[in-house]
Amino acid sequence: MPVFKRLVLYMKPYWWRILIAVLASSAYGGLDAAFAWMVEPLLKKIFVTKDVFIFSILPFAIIFIFVFRAICRYLNDYFMRTAAQLAMQDVRNEIFRKNVFLDLKFFYRNQTGSLMSRIVNDVAMMQNGIGGIITGVFRDFIGLVTLLGVIFYRDWQLALISILVIPLTVYPASILGTRIKKNARRGQEEAGYFASILQETLSGIKVVKAFSLEQAMIDQFANANKKYYNFTEKLIKYNSLSAPIMEIITSLGIAAVIFYGGSKVMANTMTAPEFFSFITAMALVYSPLKKLINAYHETQRCIGAAERVFEIIDAVPEIIENPDGHTLSPNDTRVELKNVRFKYQDDYIINNVSLIAEKGEIVALVGPSGGGKTTIVSLIARFFDVNEGQIIIGSNDIRDITKSSLMNHIALVDQETILFHDSIANNIRYGKPEATDDEIIRAAQAAFAHDFVMDMPKGYETSIGDRGIRLSGGQRQRLCIARAILKNAPILILDEATSALDTESEQMVQRALDNLMNNRTTFVIAHRLSTVLHADKIIVLEHGKIVESGTHQVLLQNNGLYSRLCSVQLGNG
Repeated sequence: MPVFKRLVLYMKPYWWRILIAVLASSAYGGLDAAFAWMVEPLLKKIFVTKDVFIFSILPFAIIFIFVFRAICRYLNDYFMRTAAQLAMQDVRNEIFRKNVFLDLKFFYRNQTGSLMSRIVNDVAMMQNGIGGIITGVFRDFIGLVTLLGVIFYRDWQLALISILVIPLTVYPASILGTRIKKNARRGQEEAGYFASILQETLSGIKVVKAFSLEQAMIDQFANANKKYYNFTEKLIKYNSLSAPIMEIITSLGIAAVIFYGGSKVMANTMTAPEFFSFITAMALVYSPLKKLINAYHETQRCIGAAERVFEIIDAVPEIIENPDGHTLSPNDTRVELKNVRFKYQDDYIINNVSLIAEKGEIVALVGPSGGGKTTIVSLIARFFDVNEGQIIIGSNDIRDITKSSLMNHIALVDQETILFHDSIANNIRYGKPEATDDEIIRAAQAAFAHDFVMDMPKGYETSIGDRGIRLSGGQRQRLCIARAILKNAPILILDEATSALDTESEQMVQRALDNLMNNRTTFVIAHRLSTVLHADKIIVLEHGKIVESGTHQVLLQNNGLYSRLCSVQLGNG
Protein backbone atom coordinates (compact mmCIF):
# COMPACT_ATOMS: atom_id res chain seq x y z
CA MET A 1 0.00 0.00 0.00
CA PRO A 2 2.76 2.58 0.69
CA VAL A 3 4.11 2.00 -2.84
CA PHE A 4 0.65 2.26 -4.38
CA LYS A 5 -0.05 5.40 -2.37
CA ARG A 6 3.10 7.01 -3.74
CA LEU A 7 2.01 6.11 -7.26
CA VAL A 8 -1.36 7.77 -6.73
CA LEU A 9 0.29 10.91 -5.31
CA TYR A 10 2.10 11.40 -8.62
CA MET A 11 -1.36 11.68 -10.22
CA LYS A 12 -2.45 14.46 -7.85
CA PRO A 13 -1.31 17.43 -9.99
CA TYR A 14 -3.54 16.17 -12.80
CA TRP A 15 -6.66 15.80 -10.65
CA TRP A 16 -8.96 17.55 -13.15
CA ARG A 17 -8.10 15.02 -15.85
CA ILE A 18 -8.73 12.21 -13.40
CA LEU A 19 -12.03 13.82 -12.34
CA ILE A 20 -13.27 13.88 -15.93
CA ALA A 21 -12.12 10.27 -16.38
CA VAL A 22 -13.82 9.23 -13.13
CA LEU A 23 -17.12 10.86 -14.05
CA ALA A 24 -17.01 9.30 -17.51
CA SER A 25 -16.05 5.86 -16.17
CA SER A 26 -18.74 6.09 -13.49
CA ALA A 27 -21.37 6.86 -16.12
CA TYR A 28 -20.04 4.03 -18.27
CA GLY A 29 -20.18 1.56 -15.37
CA GLY A 30 -23.64 2.71 -14.29
CA LEU A 31 -25.09 2.20 -17.77
CA ASP A 32 -24.70 -1.57 -17.45
CA ALA A 33 -26.91 -1.56 -14.38
CA ALA A 34 -29.44 0.74 -16.11
CA PHE A 35 -29.53 -1.58 -19.11
CA ALA A 36 -30.07 -4.65 -16.92
CA TRP A 37 -32.77 -2.82 -14.97
CA MET A 38 -34.65 -1.86 -18.16
CA VAL A 39 -34.79 -5.41 -19.52
CA GLU A 40 -37.78 -6.41 -17.39
CA PRO A 41 -40.09 -3.42 -18.09
CA LEU A 42 -39.14 -3.34 -21.77
CA LEU A 43 -39.95 -7.02 -22.22
CA LYS A 44 -43.33 -6.48 -20.54
CA LYS A 45 -44.08 -3.37 -22.64
CA ILE A 46 -43.17 -5.04 -25.92
CA PHE A 47 -44.21 -8.67 -25.52
CA VAL A 48 -46.98 -8.46 -22.96
CA THR A 49 -48.80 -5.13 -23.53
CA LYS A 50 -47.69 -4.86 -27.22
CA ASP A 51 -46.64 -1.19 -26.83
CA VAL A 52 -45.88 -0.13 -30.43
CA PHE A 53 -44.41 3.25 -29.43
CA ILE A 54 -41.83 1.71 -27.09
CA PHE A 55 -41.02 -0.88 -29.74
CA SER A 56 -40.54 1.81 -32.43
CA ILE A 57 -38.17 4.01 -30.37
CA LEU A 58 -36.18 1.11 -28.89
CA PRO A 59 -33.64 0.89 -31.80
CA PHE A 60 -32.91 4.63 -31.53
CA ALA A 61 -32.61 4.40 -27.74
CA ILE A 62 -30.13 1.53 -28.10
CA ILE A 63 -28.05 3.56 -30.57
CA PHE A 64 -28.14 6.59 -28.25
CA ILE A 65 -27.09 4.53 -25.24
CA PHE A 66 -24.16 2.96 -27.08
CA VAL A 67 -23.07 6.34 -28.52
CA PHE A 68 -23.17 7.78 -25.00
CA ARG A 69 -21.20 4.78 -23.71
CA ALA A 70 -18.63 5.27 -26.48
CA ILE A 71 -18.22 8.95 -25.59
CA CYS A 72 -17.82 8.07 -21.90
CA ARG A 73 -15.27 5.40 -22.73
CA TYR A 74 -13.28 7.81 -24.93
CA LEU A 75 -13.26 10.52 -22.26
CA ASN A 76 -12.23 8.00 -19.62
CA ASP A 77 -9.45 6.44 -21.70
CA TYR A 78 -8.09 9.74 -23.04
CA PHE A 79 -7.98 11.71 -19.79
CA MET A 80 -6.87 8.77 -17.65
CA ARG A 81 -4.08 7.75 -20.02
CA THR A 82 -2.83 11.33 -20.47
CA ALA A 83 -2.90 11.82 -16.68
CA ALA A 84 -0.88 8.60 -16.28
CA GLN A 85 1.52 9.71 -19.04
CA LEU A 86 2.07 13.09 -17.38
CA ALA A 87 2.53 11.49 -13.96
CA MET A 88 5.08 9.03 -15.30
CA GLN A 89 6.80 11.89 -17.11
CA ASP A 90 7.26 13.43 -13.67
CA VAL A 91 8.59 10.11 -12.36
CA ARG A 92 11.10 9.88 -15.23
CA ASN A 93 12.24 13.45 -14.59
CA GLU A 94 12.61 12.74 -10.88
CA ILE A 95 14.54 9.49 -11.29
CA PHE A 96 16.81 11.10 -13.90
CA ARG A 97 17.39 14.13 -11.68
CA LYS A 98 18.15 11.82 -8.75
CA ASN A 99 20.56 9.78 -10.88
CA VAL A 100 22.43 12.88 -11.98
CA PHE A 101 22.85 14.16 -8.40
CA LEU A 102 23.87 10.84 -6.86
CA ASP A 103 27.57 10.51 -6.15
CA LEU A 104 30.02 8.42 -8.15
CA LYS A 105 30.08 5.52 -5.69
CA PHE A 106 26.47 4.79 -6.60
CA PHE A 107 27.38 4.46 -10.27
CA TYR A 108 30.33 2.24 -9.46
CA ARG A 109 27.90 -0.14 -7.74
CA ASN A 110 25.19 -0.11 -10.44
CA GLN A 111 25.40 -0.97 -14.12
CA THR A 112 24.51 1.81 -16.54
CA GLY A 113 22.18 -0.45 -18.54
CA SER A 114 20.29 -1.43 -15.40
CA LEU A 115 19.74 2.21 -14.46
CA MET A 116 18.58 2.95 -18.01
CA SER A 117 16.16 0.02 -17.83
CA ARG A 118 14.57 1.43 -14.67
CA ILE A 119 14.02 4.81 -16.29
CA VAL A 120 12.61 3.35 -19.51
CA ASN A 121 11.14 -0.14 -18.94
CA ASP A 122 10.06 0.03 -15.31
CA VAL A 123 8.43 3.43 -15.66
CA ALA A 124 6.65 2.21 -18.81
CA MET A 125 5.23 -0.71 -16.81
CA MET A 126 4.12 1.72 -14.11
CA GLN A 127 2.48 3.91 -16.74
CA ASN A 128 0.57 0.99 -18.25
CA GLY A 129 -0.60 -0.07 -14.81
CA ILE A 130 -1.59 3.12 -13.02
CA GLY A 131 -4.20 4.26 -15.55
CA GLY A 132 -5.83 0.82 -15.72
CA ILE A 133 -5.86 0.54 -11.94
CA ILE A 134 -7.72 3.81 -11.37
CA THR A 135 -10.08 3.10 -14.27
CA GLY A 136 -10.86 -0.32 -12.79
CA VAL A 137 -11.51 1.13 -9.35
CA PHE A 138 -14.15 3.53 -10.65
CA ARG A 139 -15.65 2.10 -13.84
CA ASP A 140 -15.63 -1.57 -12.93
CA PHE A 141 -16.26 -1.15 -9.20
CA ILE A 142 -19.21 1.20 -9.78
CA GLY A 143 -20.54 -1.16 -12.44
CA LEU A 144 -20.20 -4.11 -10.06
CA VAL A 145 -21.93 -2.33 -7.15
CA THR A 146 -24.85 -1.01 -9.23
CA LEU A 147 -25.38 -4.37 -10.91
CA LEU A 148 -25.38 -6.07 -7.51
CA GLY A 149 -28.05 -3.58 -6.47
CA VAL A 150 -30.19 -4.60 -9.45
CA ILE A 151 -29.95 -8.33 -8.81
CA PHE A 152 -30.66 -7.94 -5.08
CA TYR A 153 -33.69 -5.81 -5.91
CA ARG A 154 -34.97 -8.37 -8.40
CA ASP A 155 -34.52 -11.38 -6.14
CA TRP A 156 -32.34 -11.34 -3.05
CA GLN A 157 -32.33 -15.14 -2.78
CA LEU A 158 -31.03 -15.58 -6.33
CA ALA A 159 -28.59 -12.75 -5.70
CA LEU A 160 -27.09 -14.50 -2.69
CA ILE A 161 -26.69 -17.69 -4.73
CA SER A 162 -24.98 -15.80 -7.56
CA ILE A 163 -22.48 -13.97 -5.32
CA LEU A 164 -21.54 -16.93 -3.14
CA VAL A 165 -18.88 -17.76 -5.70
CA ILE A 166 -17.22 -14.31 -5.44
CA PRO A 167 -15.29 -15.08 -2.21
CA LEU A 168 -13.95 -18.18 -3.95
CA THR A 169 -12.10 -15.91 -6.42
CA VAL A 170 -10.17 -14.07 -3.69
CA TYR A 171 -7.66 -16.79 -2.77
CA PRO A 172 -6.53 -17.71 -6.32
CA ALA A 173 -6.40 -14.00 -7.23
CA SER A 174 -4.17 -13.33 -4.21
CA ILE A 175 -1.84 -16.27 -4.95
CA LEU A 176 -1.55 -15.37 -8.63
CA GLY A 177 -1.04 -11.68 -7.80
CA THR A 178 1.87 -12.43 -5.46
CA ARG A 179 3.57 -14.58 -8.09
CA ILE A 180 2.92 -12.01 -10.80
CA LYS A 181 4.59 -9.29 -8.71
CA LYS A 182 7.59 -11.51 -7.91
CA ASN A 183 8.18 -12.53 -11.52
CA ALA A 184 7.51 -9.03 -12.86
CA ARG A 185 10.23 -7.63 -10.60
CA ARG A 186 12.75 -10.39 -11.41
CA GLY A 187 11.92 -10.07 -15.10
CA GLN A 188 12.65 -6.34 -14.96
CA GLU A 189 15.96 -7.08 -13.23
CA GLU A 190 16.92 -9.41 -16.08
CA ALA A 191 15.78 -6.78 -18.59
CA GLY A 192 18.17 -4.37 -16.88
CA TYR A 193 21.00 -6.90 -17.16
CA PHE A 194 20.64 -7.47 -20.89
CA ALA A 195 20.20 -3.70 -21.35
CA SER A 196 23.65 -3.39 -19.71
CA ILE A 197 25.09 -5.93 -22.14
CA LEU A 198 23.52 -4.01 -25.02
CA GLN A 199 24.87 -0.67 -23.79
CA GLU A 200 28.39 -2.01 -23.18
CA THR A 201 28.52 -3.85 -26.52
CA LEU A 202 27.39 -0.92 -28.61
CA SER A 203 29.55 1.65 -26.79
CA GLY A 204 32.57 -0.67 -27.02
CA ILE A 205 31.89 -2.01 -30.51
CA LYS A 206 35.40 -1.15 -31.69
CA VAL A 207 36.94 -3.41 -29.03
CA VAL A 208 34.36 -6.13 -29.76
CA LYS A 209 35.39 -6.17 -33.40
CA ALA A 210 39.11 -5.78 -32.73
CA PHE A 211 39.14 -8.94 -30.60
CA SER A 212 36.55 -10.86 -32.67
CA LEU A 213 34.16 -10.95 -29.74
CA GLU A 214 30.99 -10.72 -31.82
CA GLN A 215 29.86 -14.28 -31.17
CA ALA A 216 30.79 -14.15 -27.49
CA MET A 217 28.69 -11.01 -27.00
CA ILE A 218 25.83 -12.51 -29.02
CA ASP A 219 25.87 -15.61 -26.79
CA GLN A 220 26.02 -13.51 -23.61
CA PHE A 221 23.07 -11.40 -24.76
CA ALA A 222 21.10 -14.48 -25.84
CA ASN A 223 21.60 -16.10 -22.41
CA ALA A 224 20.43 -12.95 -20.63
CA ASN A 225 17.48 -12.68 -23.01
CA LYS A 226 16.55 -16.30 -22.30
CA LYS A 227 16.54 -15.65 -18.54
CA TYR A 228 14.28 -12.67 -19.16
CA TYR A 229 11.97 -14.91 -21.18
CA ASN A 230 11.86 -17.48 -18.36
CA PHE A 231 10.44 -14.91 -15.95
CA THR A 232 8.18 -13.41 -18.60
CA GLU A 233 6.85 -16.90 -19.46
CA LYS A 234 5.87 -17.38 -15.80
CA LEU A 235 4.25 -13.95 -15.82
CA ILE A 236 2.24 -14.89 -18.91
CA LYS A 237 1.31 -18.26 -17.36
CA TYR A 238 -0.08 -16.71 -14.17
CA ASN A 239 -1.89 -13.99 -16.12
CA SER A 240 -3.39 -16.57 -18.47
CA LEU A 241 -4.55 -18.73 -15.56
CA SER A 242 -6.59 -15.91 -14.07
CA ALA A 243 -9.44 -15.82 -16.63
CA PRO A 244 -9.98 -19.63 -16.88
CA ILE A 245 -10.03 -20.03 -13.09
CA MET A 246 -12.47 -17.15 -12.84
CA GLU A 247 -14.73 -18.64 -15.51
CA ILE A 248 -14.77 -22.05 -13.84
CA ILE A 249 -15.69 -20.53 -10.49
CA THR A 250 -18.38 -18.22 -11.92
CA SER A 251 -19.90 -21.08 -13.89
CA LEU A 252 -20.89 -22.63 -10.55
CA GLY A 253 -22.90 -19.53 -9.69
CA ILE A 254 -24.48 -19.30 -13.14
CA ALA A 255 -25.52 -22.95 -13.06
CA ALA A 256 -27.05 -22.60 -9.58
CA VAL A 257 -28.96 -19.45 -10.55
CA ILE A 258 -30.33 -20.97 -13.77
CA PHE A 259 -31.49 -24.09 -11.90
CA TYR A 260 -33.06 -22.26 -8.97
CA GLY A 261 -34.43 -19.31 -11.02
CA GLY A 262 -35.78 -21.58 -13.72
CA SER A 263 -37.57 -23.58 -11.04
CA LYS A 264 -39.21 -20.38 -9.73
CA VAL A 265 -40.36 -19.40 -13.23
CA MET A 266 -41.87 -22.83 -13.81
CA ALA A 267 -43.57 -22.62 -10.41
CA ASN A 268 -44.99 -19.19 -11.40
CA THR A 269 -43.36 -17.45 -8.42
CA MET A 270 -41.25 -15.36 -10.78
CA THR A 271 -42.09 -13.98 -14.25
CA ALA A 272 -39.95 -14.70 -17.29
CA PRO A 273 -39.13 -10.95 -17.85
CA GLU A 274 -37.98 -10.65 -14.22
CA PHE A 275 -35.84 -13.76 -14.62
CA PHE A 276 -34.26 -12.46 -17.86
CA SER A 277 -33.61 -9.10 -16.21
CA PHE A 278 -31.88 -10.91 -13.35
CA ILE A 279 -29.89 -13.15 -15.71
CA THR A 280 -28.77 -10.08 -17.70
CA ALA A 281 -27.62 -8.25 -14.56
CA MET A 282 -25.90 -11.37 -13.20
CA ALA A 283 -24.06 -12.01 -16.48
CA LEU A 284 -22.93 -8.38 -16.50
CA VAL A 285 -21.77 -8.61 -12.84
CA TYR A 286 -19.07 -11.14 -13.66
CA SER A 287 -17.53 -8.92 -16.36
CA PRO A 288 -16.48 -6.03 -14.02
CA LEU A 289 -15.49 -8.63 -11.41
CA LYS A 290 -13.06 -10.23 -13.85
CA LYS A 291 -11.76 -6.80 -14.85
CA LEU A 292 -11.19 -5.88 -11.20
CA ILE A 293 -9.17 -9.07 -10.69
CA ASN A 294 -7.13 -8.24 -13.80
CA ALA A 295 -6.65 -4.73 -12.41
CA TYR A 296 -5.36 -6.29 -9.18
CA HIS A 297 -2.84 -8.35 -11.14
CA GLU A 298 -1.87 -5.25 -13.11
CA THR A 299 -1.39 -3.51 -9.77
CA GLN A 300 1.07 -6.21 -8.70
CA ARG A 301 3.11 -5.81 -11.91
CA CYS A 302 2.99 -2.06 -11.49
CA ILE A 303 4.13 -2.21 -7.85
CA GLY A 304 6.95 -4.62 -8.73
CA ALA A 305 8.27 -2.07 -11.24
CA ALA A 306 7.58 0.88 -8.91
CA GLU A 307 9.65 -0.69 -6.12
CA ARG A 308 12.68 -0.76 -8.43
CA VAL A 309 12.11 2.85 -9.47
CA PHE A 310 11.62 4.07 -5.90
CA GLU A 311 14.84 2.34 -4.85
CA ILE A 312 16.65 4.87 -7.04
CA ILE A 313 14.49 7.83 -6.04
CA ASP A 314 14.98 6.96 -2.36
CA ALA A 315 18.73 6.38 -2.67
CA VAL A 316 20.54 8.62 -0.19
CA PRO A 317 23.65 10.38 -1.54
CA GLU A 318 26.74 9.74 0.53
CA ILE A 319 28.01 13.23 -0.19
CA ILE A 320 25.78 15.65 1.69
CA GLU A 321 25.99 19.39 1.07
CA ASN A 322 26.32 21.61 4.12
CA PRO A 323 23.21 23.87 4.15
CA ASP A 324 25.39 26.65 5.61
CA GLY A 325 28.23 26.04 3.16
CA HIS A 326 30.73 28.74 2.21
CA THR A 327 31.38 30.21 -1.20
CA LEU A 328 34.99 30.29 -2.39
CA SER A 329 36.63 33.52 -3.49
CA PRO A 330 38.92 33.69 -6.56
CA ASN A 331 41.92 33.88 -4.21
CA ASP A 332 41.10 30.58 -2.51
CA THR A 333 43.50 28.43 -4.52
CA ARG A 334 45.70 26.90 -1.84
CA VAL A 335 44.91 23.18 -1.49
CA GLU A 336 45.94 21.04 1.48
CA LEU A 337 45.36 17.36 2.21
CA LYS A 338 45.71 16.45 5.90
CA ASN A 339 46.15 12.78 6.79
CA VAL A 340 43.63 11.69 4.17
CA ARG A 341 42.44 8.09 4.12
CA PHE A 342 39.90 6.68 1.69
CA LYS A 343 38.42 3.34 0.69
CA TYR A 344 35.84 2.32 -1.89
CA GLN A 345 34.88 -0.84 -0.01
CA ASP A 346 36.94 -2.67 2.62
CA ASP A 347 40.59 -1.79 2.03
CA TYR A 348 42.05 1.70 2.15
CA ILE A 349 43.47 2.73 -1.22
CA ILE A 350 44.58 6.17 0.01
CA ASN A 351 46.41 5.87 3.29
CA ASN A 352 47.48 8.83 5.42
CA VAL A 353 48.27 11.20 2.54
CA SER A 354 49.26 14.78 3.37
CA LEU A 355 50.35 17.37 0.83
CA ILE A 356 50.12 21.08 0.14
CA ALA A 357 49.69 22.88 -3.19
CA GLU A 358 50.36 26.58 -2.69
CA LYS A 359 48.61 29.20 -4.78
CA GLY A 360 49.82 29.01 -8.39
CA GLU A 361 51.91 25.87 -7.86
CA ILE A 362 52.01 22.98 -10.30
CA VAL A 363 51.88 19.71 -8.37
CA ALA A 364 52.51 16.53 -10.35
CA LEU A 365 51.23 13.16 -9.13
CA VAL A 366 53.24 10.26 -10.54
CA GLY A 367 53.83 6.64 -9.80
CA PRO A 368 52.82 3.14 -10.89
CA SER A 369 49.27 2.39 -11.99
CA GLY A 370 46.90 1.81 -9.09
CA GLY A 371 48.85 4.07 -6.79
CA GLY A 372 45.89 6.35 -6.09
CA LYS A 373 46.66 9.37 -8.29
CA THR A 374 43.24 9.70 -9.91
CA THR A 375 41.52 8.95 -6.59
CA ILE A 376 43.31 11.86 -4.93
CA VAL A 377 42.17 14.41 -7.53
CA SER A 378 38.66 12.90 -7.37
CA LEU A 379 38.68 13.57 -3.63
CA ILE A 380 39.83 17.16 -4.23
CA ALA A 381 36.88 17.64 -6.59
CA ARG A 382 34.70 15.95 -3.93
CA PHE A 383 33.46 13.23 -6.23
CA PHE A 384 33.94 11.16 -3.07
CA ASP A 385 34.25 12.11 0.59
CA VAL A 386 37.32 11.16 2.57
CA ASN A 387 36.86 8.50 5.25
CA GLU A 388 39.42 10.17 7.49
CA GLY A 389 41.35 13.42 7.43
CA GLN A 390 40.63 16.72 5.70
CA ILE A 391 40.94 18.45 2.35
CA ILE A 392 41.15 22.22 2.64
CA ILE A 393 40.82 24.82 -0.11
CA GLY A 394 41.78 28.31 1.00
CA SER A 395 40.78 28.08 4.65
CA ASN A 396 37.69 25.92 4.21
CA ASP A 397 37.20 22.18 4.54
CA ILE A 398 35.67 21.16 1.20
CA ARG A 399 32.76 19.57 3.10
CA ASP A 400 31.87 23.11 4.24
CA ILE A 401 31.91 24.54 0.71
CA THR A 402 28.80 24.60 -1.46
CA LYS A 403 28.96 22.11 -4.32
CA SER A 404 28.30 24.75 -6.94
CA SER A 405 31.09 26.96 -5.63
CA LEU A 406 33.53 24.03 -5.51
CA MET A 407 32.69 22.90 -9.04
CA ASN A 408 32.96 26.45 -10.39
CA HIS A 409 36.38 26.65 -8.77
CA ILE A 410 37.80 23.55 -10.47
CA ALA A 411 38.35 22.71 -14.15
CA LEU A 412 38.99 19.09 -15.07
CA VAL A 413 40.56 17.54 -18.14
CA ASP A 414 40.18 13.81 -17.65
CA GLN A 415 42.07 10.92 -19.20
CA GLU A 416 38.70 9.74 -20.58
CA THR A 417 37.51 12.24 -23.17
CA ILE A 418 33.82 12.75 -22.38
CA LEU A 419 32.00 14.46 -25.23
CA PHE A 420 28.28 14.49 -26.03
CA HIS A 421 26.25 13.84 -29.16
CA ASP A 422 26.01 17.54 -29.94
CA SER A 423 27.74 20.28 -31.92
CA ILE A 424 31.40 21.16 -31.34
CA ALA A 425 30.37 24.60 -30.06
CA ASN A 426 27.98 23.17 -27.48
CA ASN A 427 30.54 20.61 -26.29
CA ILE A 428 33.00 23.43 -25.60
CA ARG A 429 30.22 25.59 -24.12
CA TYR A 430 29.69 23.05 -21.31
CA GLY A 431 32.64 24.79 -19.66
CA LYS A 432 30.67 28.04 -19.53
CA PRO A 433 27.01 27.75 -20.58
CA GLU A 434 26.58 31.50 -21.10
CA ALA A 435 29.73 31.83 -23.28
CA THR A 436 29.54 33.78 -26.53
CA ASP A 437 30.64 32.37 -29.88
CA ASP A 438 33.77 34.54 -29.77
CA GLU A 439 34.74 33.13 -26.36
CA ILE A 440 34.29 29.59 -27.69
CA ILE A 441 36.51 30.33 -30.68
CA ARG A 442 39.22 31.87 -28.47
CA ALA A 443 39.16 28.81 -26.19
CA ALA A 444 39.44 26.50 -29.21
CA GLN A 445 42.35 28.54 -30.58
CA ALA A 446 44.13 28.35 -27.22
CA ALA A 447 43.69 24.56 -27.29
CA PHE A 448 44.92 24.41 -30.91
CA ALA A 449 41.55 23.03 -31.98
CA HIS A 450 40.30 25.91 -34.14
CA ASP A 451 42.01 24.82 -37.36
CA PHE A 452 40.61 21.28 -37.44
CA VAL A 453 37.19 22.58 -36.40
CA MET A 454 37.11 24.95 -39.36
CA ASP A 455 37.91 22.01 -41.64
CA MET A 456 34.68 20.31 -40.49
CA PRO A 457 31.63 20.45 -42.81
CA LYS A 458 29.70 22.89 -40.59
CA GLY A 459 32.55 24.28 -38.53
CA TYR A 460 31.57 24.76 -34.90
CA GLU A 461 28.02 23.55 -35.61
CA THR A 462 29.25 20.13 -36.74
CA SER A 463 27.72 17.26 -34.77
CA ILE A 464 30.47 15.00 -33.44
CA GLY A 465 28.39 11.83 -32.89
CA ASP A 466 28.02 9.64 -29.84
CA ARG A 467 30.96 10.28 -27.45
CA GLY A 468 32.70 12.19 -30.26
CA ILE A 469 33.13 9.09 -32.41
CA ARG A 470 33.58 11.17 -35.57
CA LEU A 471 36.76 12.75 -34.19
CA SER A 472 40.23 11.37 -33.65
CA GLY A 473 41.52 10.81 -30.13
CA GLY A 474 43.70 13.91 -30.29
CA GLN A 475 40.85 16.05 -31.57
CA ARG A 476 38.56 14.87 -28.78
CA GLN A 477 41.20 15.65 -26.18
CA ARG A 478 41.75 19.16 -27.54
CA LEU A 479 38.02 19.90 -27.34
CA CYS A 480 38.07 18.79 -23.71
CA ILE A 481 41.01 21.11 -23.08
CA ALA A 482 39.17 23.95 -24.84
CA ARG A 483 36.23 23.31 -22.52
CA ALA A 484 38.52 23.64 -19.47
CA ILE A 485 40.15 26.76 -20.89
CA LEU A 486 36.72 28.32 -21.38
CA LYS A 487 35.75 27.57 -17.77
CA ASN A 488 38.75 29.60 -16.57
CA ALA A 489 38.69 28.11 -13.06
CA PRO A 490 41.44 28.98 -10.53
CA ILE A 491 42.19 25.31 -9.76
CA LEU A 492 43.05 22.98 -12.62
CA ILE A 493 43.16 19.18 -12.66
CA LEU A 494 44.85 17.49 -15.62
CA ASP A 495 44.44 13.72 -15.48
CA GLU A 496 46.57 12.39 -18.34
CA ALA A 497 45.41 15.38 -20.40
CA THR A 498 47.83 14.69 -23.24
CA SER A 499 47.74 10.91 -23.18
CA ALA A 500 45.68 10.59 -26.38
CA LEU A 501 47.75 12.99 -28.45
CA ASP A 502 50.42 12.31 -31.00
CA THR A 503 53.79 13.99 -30.55
CA GLU A 504 53.00 17.01 -32.71
CA SER A 505 49.59 17.60 -31.12
CA GLU A 506 51.04 17.07 -27.66
CA GLN A 507 53.58 19.81 -28.21
CA MET A 508 50.88 22.24 -29.35
CA VAL A 509 48.54 21.39 -26.49
CA GLN A 510 51.33 21.46 -23.94
CA ARG A 511 52.03 25.07 -24.92
CA ALA A 512 48.32 25.83 -24.45
CA LEU A 513 48.34 24.08 -21.08
CA ASP A 514 51.43 26.03 -20.01
CA ASN A 515 49.51 29.25 -20.62
CA LEU A 516 46.41 27.83 -18.91
CA MET A 517 48.37 26.75 -15.82
CA ASN A 518 49.90 30.20 -15.35
CA ASN A 519 48.86 31.61 -11.93
CA ARG A 520 46.60 28.61 -11.31
CA THR A 521 46.97 25.87 -8.74
CA THR A 522 47.36 22.83 -10.93
CA PHE A 523 47.38 19.11 -10.26
CA VAL A 524 48.89 17.10 -13.10
CA ILE A 525 48.65 13.33 -13.32
CA ALA A 526 51.03 11.93 -15.89
CA HIS A 527 52.57 8.62 -16.80
CA ARG A 528 54.79 10.44 -19.31
CA LEU A 529 57.31 11.94 -16.93
CA SER A 530 58.58 14.25 -19.65
CA THR A 531 55.42 16.37 -19.17
CA VAL A 532 56.08 17.05 -15.45
CA LEU A 533 59.78 17.81 -15.38
CA HIS A 534 59.16 21.49 -14.62
CA ALA A 535 56.50 20.97 -11.94
CA ASP A 536 57.03 22.93 -8.72
CA LYS A 537 56.44 19.77 -6.72
CA ILE A 538 56.35 16.12 -7.73
CA ILE A 539 54.49 13.68 -5.47
CA VAL A 540 55.36 10.02 -5.98
CA LEU A 541 52.59 7.61 -4.98
CA GLU A 542 52.72 3.87 -4.51
CA HIS A 543 49.97 1.69 -3.01
CA GLY A 544 48.06 4.77 -1.85
CA LYS A 545 50.98 6.31 0.06
CA ILE A 546 53.40 9.13 -0.67
CA VAL A 547 56.83 7.56 -0.96
CA GLU A 548 58.69 10.62 -2.27
CA SER A 549 58.16 14.31 -2.94
CA GLY A 550 60.26 17.14 -4.31
CA THR A 551 61.41 18.66 -7.58
CA HIS A 552 62.63 16.63 -10.52
CA GLN A 553 66.31 17.21 -9.70
CA VAL A 554 65.90 16.46 -6.00
CA LEU A 555 64.03 13.21 -6.67
CA LEU A 556 66.65 12.08 -9.17
CA GLN A 557 69.32 12.54 -6.54
CA ASN A 558 67.30 10.49 -4.04
CA ASN A 559 67.72 7.47 -6.29
CA GLY A 560 64.29 6.15 -5.29
CA LEU A 561 61.16 5.07 -7.16
CA TYR A 562 60.99 8.28 -9.21
CA SER A 563 64.58 7.88 -10.31
CA ARG A 564 63.89 4.30 -11.42
CA LEU A 565 60.80 5.40 -13.38
CA CYS A 566 62.84 8.12 -15.08
CA SER A 567 65.53 5.62 -15.98
CA VAL A 568 62.94 3.49 -17.74
CA GLN A 569 61.28 6.38 -19.59
CA LEU A 570 64.01 8.99 -20.02
CA GLY A 571 67.23 7.02 -20.03
CA ASN A 572 69.43 8.36 -17.25
CA GLY A 573 67.35 11.51 -16.78
